[in-house]
Amino acid sequence: MTLQIALFQPDIPGNTGSILRLAACLGATVHVIEPAGFDMSDRALKRAGMDYVEMAALTRHLNWDAFEAWRNAEARRLVLLTTKAETPYTAHHFRRDDVLLFGRESAGAPDHVHDAADARLTIPMAKGARSLNLALSAAMVAGEAMRQTGWAAP
Repeated sequence: MTLQIALFQPDIPGNTGSILRLAACLGATVHVIEPAGFDMSDRALKRAGMDYVEMAALTRHLNWDAFEAWRNAEARRLVLLTTKAETPYTAHHFRRDDVLLFGRESAGAPDHVHDAADARLTIPMAKGARSLNLALSAAMVAGEAMRQTGWAAP
């Protein structure tokens, strides 16, 4: 099983491009749950991802229901990263069947997405800090999941 990173209705093409570049380098798959807040062929997406965007494994899901149908058919556990959780990502026991889900940059994930999650985790931050950049968050959590499970880029 390969590392799976899912983005719920991402807003910023540069973040998505950076995550696609990360995925290409790690041999991971990125799932974009639409609608995205930008055209997926956007120049900013390609600029951030550089030539790695074409190398990345990208699966687009038309909406949340389509993503959930895929996830349930694959029997994958959903791990939501959110500022509304109490459990730090470093205290979680990651598994190879996890999908690491990140919410929208502007609004996070709605209640129905929280309700569907098998685990809700947060990245601890200094008091007064609201959130990290989405691409940095994905890299941090993917690194920890890979460390724990022994994932290695193919």
